[in-house]
Amino acid sequence: MPEEFETGEVVAVRGAVVDVRFSTDRLPPIDSALTIEAEDIASGDVLNGHANGEPLVLEVHSHLDTRTVRAVALQATAGLKRHVAARATGRPVTVPVGDAVLGRLLDVRGAVRDKGEVLSADTPRRGIHNPPPPLIQSESGAGGGLFETGIKVIDFFAPLSQGGKAAMFGGAGVGKTVLVMELIHAMVEKYRGISVFAGIGERSREGHELLTEMDRSGVLPRTVLVYGQMNEPPGARWRVPMTALSIAEHFRDEKHQNVLLLMDNVFRFLQAGAEISSLLGRLPSRVGYQPTLASEVAALEERIASASGAAVTAIQAVYVPADDFTDPAVTAISSHMDSVIILSRALAAEGFYPAVDPLASSSVLLDPGIVGDEHYRLAERARQALARFKELQDIIALLGVEELGPEDRLTVRRARRLQRFFSQPFVVTEAFTGMAGQSVSRADTLKGVEAILDGDADGWAEDSLYMIGTLDDAAQKDAASKAAGSRKDAAA
Repeated sequence: MPEEFETGEVVAVRGAVVDVRFSTDRLPPIDSALTIEAEDIASGDVLNGHANGEPLVLEVHSHLDTRTVRAVALQATAGLKRHVAARATGRPVTVPVGDAVLGRLLDVRGAVRDKGEVLSADTPRRGIHNPPPPLIQSESGAGGGLFETGIKVIDFFAPLSQGGKAAMFGGAGVGKTVLVMELIHAMVEKYRGISVFAGIGERSREGHELLTEMDRSGVLPRTVLVYGQMNEPPGARWRVPMTALSIAEHFRDEKHQNVLLLMDNVFRFLQAGAEISSLLGRLPSRVGYQPTLASEVAALEERIASASGAAVTAIQAVYVPADDFTDPAVTAISSHMDSVIILSRALAAEGFYPAVDPLASSSVLLDPGIVGDEHYRLAERARQALARFKELQDIIALLGVEELGPEDRLTVRRARRLQRFFSQPFVVTEAFTGMAGQSVSRADTLKGVEAILDGDADGWAEDSLYMIGTLDDAAQKDAASKAAGSRKDAAA
């Protein structure tokens, strides 16, 4: 049983930061929860979220002196006044875990937000602050192995690992959320574990779309959605990843089930931390970020580990502010990743989706001992062709392809076909593109890349390789295009 603590009194409210004074020096521990009853918050405020009788939850951040603590609110503090009572629980915020939360949408405190039935009182709960598993107990992906996604450019240039961590970095509007949604959909058949999705600081519209898409595709019964949205206070966005991790850890440790953890968007977690840091009065660090940036990222990422014979595979979307990949938040997150997937605005502008930059993306798994000699050799050849094409683009723009030497012209022809081959229609965009989504095995991807590099597709139209699945689809598309052209010429 947690130690009993006295009830304190609110003495200051500064946005999401609340100071609470106690009558004795027995202060509640750091990261423990304080609660303020809904009836003690001024009524009539539709923004405060407490009209339905839910208490306001605070989390102790620091001890200011022997009798005063500074806490961060996990909900809006509108209507909160000084001198109201704040009860110390003596334990961290706890959230419901286990099979009961599958198919449900929760907030940072574990409250149900999908307008469904309330969870039963005997639902097991777990604190949101837990240490990572000891290094001696951690496992490299619980047996490891490649984690095929069915997305050609990812499986080929930046393969993911079972139990690994991958991040997709990109600026606004280059397709991070669509890629996350497609990964969820593509893994329904292949992935027999539990999915936990953390929506950090995203728009309400995106959350609604994801919930609808998951329900339609049949993924929802094995998925838990945890949201701290853009319109919520920084405390909620700051702790939502911890809530999602606690749920994932329960399935890993207690149920020994593999877990797919998806987070969109991790940058918003650090952005909320910067807001909290500013409200706490800390001096900012580089580019205005909080001085605790590196330790906050490490505390989150080190908990994503495989143990107890089960793997936690994490795929994270990361917003890149102003497309600056040297931003401190971006570099701090990337240092913890096994696979780094870079989304390019230039490729998105040219209509290549997914807009993954194969030259900037990388993975520790792209090694002959893991993916095999053939895959590694083809990846090196493909990268060389694409890199040479990139070097020649300025010359092509000024003088045209005809001014290049025969060898460079051949390289450019094949690199352009490779670019188009790595585009791929997604299931989640069928309603917008009118094209059926495609999932491609790694073996078919290798076969297609080798054929293009060996010149088997030199005589095909470039458009026949655009937005297709396998090379066989491209062959059919090219044959159909040539047949249509012949009929048009005959009619003329």
